[in-house]
Amino acid sequence: MRALVPRTIRTLTTLVLAAAAASPAVAQRRVRAGAATQALPPQWSAFTGAFDAYAREDGIVGGRVTVFRGGRVLAEHAYGVGDRERGTPPDAQAVYHWASITKTLTAIAIMQLRDRGRLTLDDPIVRYVPELRQVHDSFGAIDAVTLRMLLSHSGGFQNPTWPYRNGRAWEPFEPTRWDQLVAMMPYQEIGFAPGSRFGYSNPAFIYLARVVEQLTGEPWAVYVQKNIWTPLGMTRSFVGVSPYHLAGLRAPSYTVHADSDRVHTDANPREFDPGITIPNSGWNAPTGDLVTYVAFLTHADGGDTAVAHRYDGVLRHATLEEMWRPVVPLTAGGSMDEAFGLSFYLYRRGGTTVVGHTGEQSGFRSFLYFDPHTMLGVVGVVNTTNEARPDASNQGWDALTHGAAALVAP
Repeated sequence: MRALVPRTIRTLTTLVLAAAAASPAVAQRRVRAGAATQALPPQWSAFTGAFDAYAREDGIVGGRVTVFRGGRVLAEHAYGVGDRERGTPPDAQAVYHWASITKTLTAIAIMQLRDRGRLTLDDPIVRYVPELRQVHDSFGAIDAVTLRMLLSHSGGFQNPTWPYRNGRAWEPFEPTRWDQLVAMMPYQEIGFAPGSRFGYSNPAFIYLARVVEQLTGEPWAVYVQKNIWTPLGMTRSFVGVSPYHLAGLRAPSYTVHADSDRVHTDANPREFDPGITIPNSGWNAPTGDLVTYVAFLTHADGGDTAVAHRYDGVLRHATLEEMWRPVVPLTAGGSMDEAFGLSFYLYRRGGTTVVGHTGEQSGFRSFLYFDPHTMLGVVGVVNTTNEARPDASNQGWDALTHGAAALVAP
């Protein structure tokens, strides 16, 4: 759930061009039958070469990237193996963990309730989560922190949800109960003047999920299932432990560690509990469900009025466009060419704004970007996090994700 480090999109140009000719034996490419080759983005081959180069350099066990338009897959590319024990490639049917891309679901839930008159974005978060009055705010009354600020990561709340990261046996993966978060609130503080700048916060989206639960009387996961996934036909999306019929498709993940004498890649538990952090990082699904999701986001109804009506029933397209307006720049004093809206990263390239999000948790790293106007999108995931060389790994990942954004808006 690491925040994206802002960089200019041009930083990937050299990497993409250098990797364009790369075609390692471990990589597989497939263009879907019936998809016209000329419909692919012109940088597709260069980007997949860059994807492979990053994967090789970072010790990635396997990864997958899919490019699509209007809900139709144009091409897919796989690197390495999806399951080291079975020796199988990263399968399109495999269920991957999408981590912080989950935050966009929480934001849509908030916007649904706003459109239905249940709340306003300028409501103070403490109206729904009064426990937050325990957080220290040296910038004034915490009542000034609004839902809009949480949606745009400008509320001033801390980045990590859980401060324990030493790997001791007694440490949970993430806090499992709400009362654990509440118990830590008196020992937290607002980090900057609310609304003044961007500051990525994972717990902010747990607080937003509490708003959904307070107003609807339903657990976040139940609400999302009923109001987003089911009407959109995303039948293989879930949170928490895998349902029985999908357990065999759950993709494993890996972490590269460095000891004093060697570097080794260890398998992470295939099933894990994100605990109370599910609303900011719990989404599990095959890539196909992400393609379906972006078809909704871009209103790719193909002229079918029934599909258009179903999309609008989930959330009006005008509301989605509102979510894609810049709220704060990603860097202090920076331009709105690289900004954050209401739970989406926004990258302006000429007259085009690329919309998307990234994710990182439990060995998985992922990205999702699309152009709302051309309906061109790309989704990618790798199943390995390299903790032996974190700085270089993060820099490579940031460059790759910016390249993904550039791919959909040449």
